[in-house]
This record gives sequence, structure tokens and C-alpha cells, in this order.
Amino acid sequence: MRVICAFPEAMSSSSSCPPSCLALVALFLALLIHLSLSFQAGDRRLLPVDRTTGLKEKTLILLDVSTKNPVRTVNENFLSLQLDPSIIHDGWLDFLSSKRLVTLARGLSPAFLRFGGKRTDFLQFQNLRNPAKSRGGPGPDYYLKNYEDDIVRSDVALDKQKGCKIAQHPDIMLELQREKAAQMHLVLLKEQFSNTYSNLILTEPNNYRSMHGRAVNGSQLGKDYIQLKRLLQPIRIYSRASLYGPNIGRPRKNVIALLDGFMKVAGSTVDAVTWQHCYIDGRVVKVMDFLKTRLLDTLSDQIRKIQKVVNTYTPGKKIWLEGVVTTSAGGTNNLSDSYAAGFLWLNTLGMLANQGIDVVIRHSFFDHGYNHLVDQNFNPLPDYWLSLLYKRLIGPKVLAVHVAGLQRKPRPGRVIRDKLRIYAHCTNHHNHNYVRGSITLFIINLHRSRKKIKLAGTLRDKLVHQYLLQPYGQEGLKSKSVQLNGQPLVMVDDGTLPELKPRPLRAGRTLVIPPVTMGFYVVKNVNALACRYR
Repeated sequence: MRVICAFPEAMSSSSSCPPSCLALVALFLALLIHLSLSFQAGDRRLLPVDRTTGLKEKTLILLDVSTKNPVRTVNENFLSLQLDPSIIHDGWLDFLSSKRLVTLARGLSPAFLRFGGKRTDFLQFQNLRNPAKSRGGPGPDYYLKNYEDDIVRSDVALDKQKGCKIAQHPDIMLELQREKAAQMHLVLLKEQFSNTYSNLILTEPNNYRSMHGRAVNGSQLGKDYIQLKRLLQPIRIYSRASLYGPNIGRPRKNVIALLDGFMKVAGSTVDAVTWQHCYIDGRVVKVMDFLKTRLLDTLSDQIRKIQKVVNTYTPGKKIWLEGVVTTSAGGTNNLSDSYAAGFLWLNTLGMLANQGIDVVIRHSFFDHGYNHLVDQNFNPLPDYWLSLLYKRLIGPKVLAVHVAGLQRKPRPGRVIRDKLRIYAHCTNHHNHNYVRGSITLFIINLHRSRKKIKLAGTLRDKLVHQYLLQPYGQEGLKSKSVQLNGQPLVMVDDGTLPELKPRPLRAGRTLVIPPVTMGFYVVKNVNALACRYR
């Protein structure tokens, strides 16, 4: 806009300028003031407000690890898997012969495989073509044999139906898989909203009252376990079988009472005490929920409650988290199966091992819903790649972490929760890329800014291999694909797993952890005493 008017450097009076010019000048100045105020208001809305102005926050974090003795040693099969019996009931068992699925499962070995879940109680074994010959009806050996026969028959069931080895044809398997997924989705929705299950029911004892109209107290459940142990002893194949229970839910008041009664009666009968954990209601979850430290910390409180009861009756008894999911109600699409859910999963692994839980069983390896590691099209999800890296790099020995300068001194009456979580283990001795004595850190950065970590003490000036896992694609935290050190992780065309290549960092370099990410860092040749021997 051009203003055609002369502005003298000094004016002795208002009469020095014609009235028309003064009016134009006034209009112009008003316009400038309006634009200036609007721009300033826009600045206040768009520019971030630094709420820590004047506070000296330390940005460099010093990190050291105790290398003499481990603080905990967990099971070699610490990260284990679960399959729900619904895969038999709904015809999914045939898909387990998929070469791709077997490859994905093999990548997470060694592990326990728990065959259980919602539909266990109404899973029956019978074979009318081979009636039992023993007096008094069929015994356990008879049912076991029938079960093995059913498994063998299921491997060739689709072959007989289609007339070819369709397990070797991914396209046909995928087509059948999608059909089955669509059918199961409708069945699950119907059951969920009607709260009625066809020949199926939840197995947690504390859910019997709501789901089955019956209640089982802890003492009675303990007596049932003792009786079960007695029944198994004379049977050759079960004489050395381990027994786990009572597989309770969240340790609230009534559940703790059930566990207390169970441990008092049958604490010495079970080989490990089990419980299940779910973080969020899947119907109301939001992506930012996975970044809340308060949510991540709920598990720690549950662990302490379980340990208190167990140690009262059987000190030192092993405890298993026999079923963990991020969200309930089958999970939430684009959330439970996204990169964001990995923060909960990786923190769960670190927290459980650090607090002495012997085994954690992930629900589920492959199934319906959205809480699994492999989706219904046999594609590995972000939590699978996290689990694979964990298996390859993390050993069972847990080490103590010492951190300085992590956060400023809290203000009086204010709690500053930790958004940078660091765990340390001896590197997996089965990984021949690293000599014994190496240490693996895994780090979760929930901050919206990068964090710098300087390795100190026994870790100083050591070569580090970085395995940084970030979301891949435009979806950001909701992405179902991930990249490792900038390269997307996908299965190779021949159906094998890709090579997990690290990014070497020069010795003595400060670790820079990007915002809202997670990763593994192998510190080589530390010669840690705790890690030299199995």
C-alpha cells in the first residue's frame, strides 16, 4: 500500500498539514496499530512458552552401571508367548503351519508357550471313534493321545480340503486368513456386547461371579490345585509336570484376599505364582495415553502387592506375569498395534526384570484383536520387532543403573516423574556378535526433546552399537511399521527375518537420544565381571 503524503521532520502545529492529509495519516496509523497487535497476539498463540525460564536444568546425563554382581537373574525364557484356545475352536490352528508364521515364532525362541486364555474352561477333548477301553471312562493319557492326533490331523486338514499344500502358498493362505478374520470379527463383537459366550468363558477365578454367576474363594481354589497335583502324579507323562497358578487379575482388595487364601493352602504346590495385567480400557484409549509415566508406573505397584502376599507364605517363590496386554476389549486398532504401544511393552519388560519377576507371557503372539505381535495377515507389528531385538540383545542378568543429572531438584510439594527410563542387562551370551562381558542398555525417552547421555565409570570410552527404533511412515506414533537406525524393518522376500544391523558409535561419544523414541545400546568389551559367566 502506497501513502501519498509528505511527512515533515518536525511540525510546529497541526495546521502545517492539510486536513485531508491528517485524516489519511490517522487512518494509516490506526491500521499499523491493528496489524501490530494482531501479529503480537498471533505470536503468543504460535510460539512455545518456556515454562522453565530461570530454572537451571541439567541436560547432560552421566550414566554408569554396576558390573560386579547382577541385582536380579530372570529365567532364560523371560519373554514368552501365549496362544488362545480359540484358534482351535474357530479353525485358526491350520494357519500355524504357515512357513512365515513359524519363522516369526522361531525368532522369539527360546520361550514358553502358554496355551490358554478366555476360552480355556470350555475346551473339551474327545474322540468318539476311539472309545476308551479303561474301566470307569477315559483317563488323561487317552485324552492326551487324542489331542496329539488332532494336532497331526490339523496339519493336513487344509491340504485334503484344497488338494494341495496350501501352507506353502502365501497368497492362498492370506486369502483364507482374511476370510477368517472377517468372520471372527463379527463373532467377537456379538459376544462382547451380549456378554454371552458360546461354550467359552474367562478363566480368572475372580471373574467367575460376573461372567458365570458363581464364586470360588482362594482356599477352595488352593484345595483344587492340591487335588489336581495328586491326580497328575501317577500319570507318567505328567509326573514331572509343573503347575502354575492361580492366574488372578489386577490385585485389588478382593483379588488380594483370593491370593492370600490360595497361598495359605497351596503356596507350596505351585511352581510359580501367576497373575495378569492390563494397562488401559481399550474402548477409551488415546495415543497420548501410552506416553503417561503415571500409567507406566501402575505395574510397579501391582508387583509389590503380589510379592508381599507371596513372600508371606513362600519366600522366594517364583512369580510370573502370565498374560499382559496394553489395552482391554481385544485392543484398539491403530493404537494397541502401533509404535506408541511399544513404550508400555518395553517398559514392562524392563520393570518386571528389575523387580524380580521371573517370566512374562505376552498375550498374544498371533490371534484376533489388536494386542498381538503378528497381525492377521502374518505381518510383524512394532511390538514384535521390539521383542525380537530384546531376545537378540538382552540376557537374563539385570544390572544396577546409576544416573546423575537426570532431572532438576523438585520444587516443594511437586512430583517430577521420570520420562527417561534406562535399564541395563548383560548382553545375551547366545549373541556371537558380542563377547561375554558386554552390557546392553535399553532406553525409553518420553520427553519432547532429545537427551544427551555421557557414559561414565566402567562404560567410559567404550565402543557402542546403537539399535534405535523409530516409527516409519507418515502416521507417526500410530504407525504399524518401524525403522531401525533409519532403515525400515520388513521380512525378506524369501520369508526370512532381516538382519538387524547396528549403527557403530565411536568410543567416548555422547549418546543422543531423540525425542519420544526407544532403543538398545550395546556397550562392547566392558569386561563386566557379572556378565562373563552364565
